Amino acid sequence: MSGRLVPGLVSITFRQFGVAEVLDLMTRAGLRAVEWGGDAHVPAGDIEAARRTAELSAAAGIEVAAYGSYYRAGDDDPEAFEPVLRTAVALGAPRIRIWAGTVGSAEAGPAVRERVAADLRRIAGLAAGHGVGIAVEHHPNTLTDTLETALELYAAAGHPGVRPYWQPRVGQDVTSCLAEVTALLPSLVTAHVFTWAADGERLALADGAELWEPTLATLAGADEHGAGAGDGARYALLEFVRGDDPAAFLDDAATLHGWLAALPPESVRG
Repeated sequence: MSGRLVPGLVSITFRQFGVAEVLDLMTRAGLRAVEWGGDAHVPAGDIEAARRTAELSAAAGIEVAAYGSYYRAGDDDPEAFEPVLRTAVALGAPRIRIWAGTVGSAEAGPAVRERVAADLRRIAGLAAGHGVGIAVEHHPNTLTDTLETALELYAAAGHPGVRPYWQPRVGQDVTSCLAEVTALLPSLVTAHVFTWAADGERLALADGAELWEPTLATLAGADEHGAGAGDGARYALLEFVRGDDPAAFLDDAATLHGWLAALPPESVRG
């Protein structure tokens, strides 16, 4: 049985706006899930802000898909995770996004890799005690900057609460992207959706149709076992719109809806 693909937004796309404004934009765009960022909208340790954001999200009919923290496993003070976890719980987030250290895989020796894996295992255990999972962002200059080192990290961490997030790297070709997405399933729970040129220029999402149409179909058609969302759902969250412009965002949301409309109806939650 395939899971459902839920369209949404990474809130740090609009750091310049408050929570209510972000929710209003999402409602106008017809998006149903949000990853709230810890560097702008819901700061780690601000429990009142987390509760208030949870209430506003629920009132708008928008699901909290994750808490987007900037905790770096293996490098941050271990005690820094505690306020992150408390905030995620108050927000009602089912998972916390983190980063896999501060060193790219080409520079990371065995000691660095073990330190990141050990901390990832530790925080996953702490979070699991509150019914919260850990999502590791695939990002340059971390241990998830290649598929191989990401898979090695997950194996070394050895915790079922750890899931991958995926996004394309700048200049990455479509064949490589699809190979990564396929290899990360069924654990892959979320993709950050955007289109960049090879030089890092932000483009209209529609310019990335060659990548995103097959990628979304792969995510929507994957077996739900291991999705980690509790109901078989996976998430396609918009990020990085041109010029941080709400109008560009609404265009990209319309593009995303169009792509999802082409998928089997049972695989999308609108």
